[in-house]
Amino acid sequence: MLKPLYQCIVLFSVSSFTWAQSAPVLQPPENITQTSHSLIVPFTAEYSIIHKSKQVGTGTRKLEKLTDNTYRYSYKTDIEWLIFDDKRTEESIVTLSNNHVIPTHYKYNREGTGRDKFYEWSYDIANNSASNIKENKTISVTFPENIQDSLSYHLQHRLNLIKNPKQKHFVYPVIKSSGDTRNYVYEYDGEEDLMLPYGLVKTIKLKREVVEKERTTYAWFAPELNYLLVRLYQVKGGTEQFEAQLTSVTVTK
Repeated sequence: MLKPLYQCIVLFSVSSFTWAQSAPVLQPPENITQTSHSLIVPFTAEYSIIHKSKQVGTGTRKLEKLTDNTYRYSYKTDIEWLIFDDKRTEESIVTLSNNHVIPTHYKYNREGTGRDKFYEWSYDIANNSASNIKENKTISVTFPENIQDSLSYHLQHRLNLIKNPKQKHFVYPVIKSSGDTRNYVYEYDGEEDLMLPYGLVKTIKLKREVVEKERTTYAWFAPELNYLLVRLYQVKGGTEQFEAQLTSVTVTK
């Protein structure tokens, strides 16, 4: 009974219901050269996580600037449903260069009902090595071009949408906690006007299918919010897994 909800939280790399009066300014100033450092400004976005039409938790997605070209991209979720409890945090330290996200450090922690999990990796892409901090072990990896970690690809995806809104097909090579690399593929799936707790927004919709797991994920991004993720929905074997909806977003320093 708890399994569908447990699976949905793994993917949501994503308050109360309040209606927005106006959209925050997430666009970079017009007089700034459009480099990857200025295309996306630091922000904090709050989400409501929904299961079977009921709110069961909240999520926070955040981008923080650490130095001129280094950022911390993170999310956390807090879920309570019946006897199920789940708290997760995930963060990726990245550098930005010419609209390319380069992951350097990844951390994931999960606590609650079931087995706890913790992963921490550092990546030296130039020298083709990855270090498992938890196990104090370094492995050799032949990194493909534009390699991402399990969270950083979300940021790269948003940059790609900003730079080329007409793009219909996206492929991201992602290094997993095992050290293996897997391609994540997203396809354009139309446009929709959505009424969310945040308010009414125009969106583009993308779809990712994992045929062997009978899982389909839909993601909606809002051009007016500089292609911020505003809704996420997953179906597995024809059964709804979860939904995440934007409730608020603020620009941060």
